[in-house]
Amino acid sequence: MPVNYYPFINKIITTLQLRDRIDRVDSTDSSVAFPHPFITVAREPGSGGSPIAQSVAKKLNFEFVDEQIIENIATSARKRKAIIKAVDEKHRGAIADMVHATLNTEYVNDLKYTTELVKVIISYANKGNVVILGRGANFILPFAHGLHVNITAPYAVRVQRAMDYEGHTRQKARQVIANVDKERREFVKQYLNHNIDKKNAYDITLNTTYFAVDQARDVIIDIFTKKFSAVRRYKAMLKS
Repeated sequence: MPVNYYPFINKIITTLQLRDRIDRVDSTDSSVAFPHPFITVAREPGSGGSPIAQSVAKKLNFEFVDEQIIENIATSARKRKAIIKAVDEKHRGAIADMVHATLNTEYVNDLKYTTELVKVIISYANKGNVVILGRGANFILPFAHGLHVNITAPYAVRVQRAMDYEGHTRQKARQVIANVDKERREFVKQYLNHNIDKKNAYDITLNTTYFAVDQARDVIIDIFTKKFSAVRRYKAMLKS
């Protein structure tokens, strides 16, 4: 029996079209669509990114957006939250993805996940006054209307923090960090077609080796206020 290749071709075409739309979000005048600024926070495991992002949100009285992304994708895709959580910020092989999508009615394939992810993240950013954690949000959203932060720390520091705060052995800490690093890097590459290590993908990359959470928070907020006062000045100059 001949194989019907059209579904696979359509999937590839749709994926390319979706990625093209993502790349073009920044090229439009989105001041109306994004009336209030937002912050995205990418982070390496063990760098302190999550508590820093939460602290920034609390200080600014912004909404901290993390688990809500999973809940919203699950609702929109009409799937159980556990199903979405299992693939959240994780890479999937193309062949395995197709097999699972065919055999498991509960499964969410990569295209469906990407589509829903982009819709949810853009919706939160459009609302504004939010701090969005991870999921490659900085590669989806317009650069001029948000502050895009990358939280990092040297490998040895991150391993030690995983031991101190998570109770891992050194071997376990190294394994967890290596796995999460790999999953997040390949997640952004697979779903958003970008390199997570691209230096100009962020407004600021903050090494937290010598920063406590509240110190890192204050640095980010200071840059946030400076960026958007500059954006307002730039817009005023263009209108004059």
